Amino acid sequence: MKSPVVILHTDNPEPSRAVLARAHGDLDIHTCDSYAALPDLVTETGAEVVYSVRFAGTPNFPRQALIDAPSVKWVSIGGSGTDHMNPWNVDDITITNAAGVAADMMAQYALGAMFHFSLGLPQFRAAQTRRDWTSAKVEPIDGKTVLIIGVGQTGLAVAARSKAMGLNTIGVRARPKDTDNVDEVHGMDALPDLWERADFIVTCVPLLDSTRGIVGADAFDAMKPEAVIIDVSRGGVIDEVPLISALNEGRIRGAALDVFTVEPLPQDHALWGFDNVIVTPHCSSVYEGWDLKSVEMFSQNLMRYRQGEPLTNIVNPDRGY
Repeated sequence: MKSPVVILHTDNPEPSRAVLARAHGDLDIHTCDSYAALPDLVTETGAEVVYSVRFAGTPNFPRQALIDAPSVKWVSIGGSGTDHMNPWNVDDITITNAAGVAADMMAQYALGAMFHFSLGLPQFRAAQTRRDWTSAKVEPIDGKTVLIIGVGQTGLAVAARSKAMGLNTIGVRARPKDTDNVDEVHGMDALPDLWERADFIVTCVPLLDSTRGIVGADAFDAMKPEAVIIDVSRGGVIDEVPLISALNEGRIRGAALDVFTVEPLPQDHALWGFDNVIVTPHCSSVYEGWDLKSVEMFSQNLMRYRQGEPLTNIVNPDRGY
């Protein structure tokens, strides 16, 4: 087997090293827990393979050090998003991701947001603080329609859980095809006719030129007043300016947002101030043990690499997946 030099680039690399060593104890494995130190470590070690997690956001991520290093042949991204690596030349470097490592958790986040709004939990909590035994009703989600933008592994997980709860499912994807648990599958060009049908809209697409701002002013104008938008994709997929306008004018029911154009979300940002908006700090994919599950996926792929077999989860930079 090939014996490449490997770097584990995470904010907590020692547990990852222990996982990797179980199958690759013979390898020269280096660790790095900062953005600033990675370029020098790549140069010093002549690393061929780098496993990297974007643990401190996109600004200052040492992309250039990975893309330009002559020794680096493969970068394994610890999450699903690879927009922070764009662009790259597939003839010079292979980039894989850990697509699916958090799909189930992100789907649970989306379903939780649906229940949050349909059950009226904020109103009940507010009444509780007033010690007010108010008259109220809860609302079922079965029979409602969820529009899933992007039917990759996360979108598939959202669809499966939505069908289990009795929702109607509509999916859009770049290459439409019959898909399990999705009642209708359309191309992206069908979106203008789909916004008005959705009670819940879940965005699961990568950030590309073709998806940036895909949920924009026209989309919010077409949505029904009862619509809830749930974003577990990437900041920039939803245009925040028309979103804020729609919220201010009461044209949608609310939003659950895990990603934002600027992260961390600035303290003076308008989205903090809405009672009908859930703001979470890009954590819908972060659960206990996700990082080690991701490294285990990398370890299995590294075995393929060492044996000269094709890698899984190779990302096409034009498609973003």
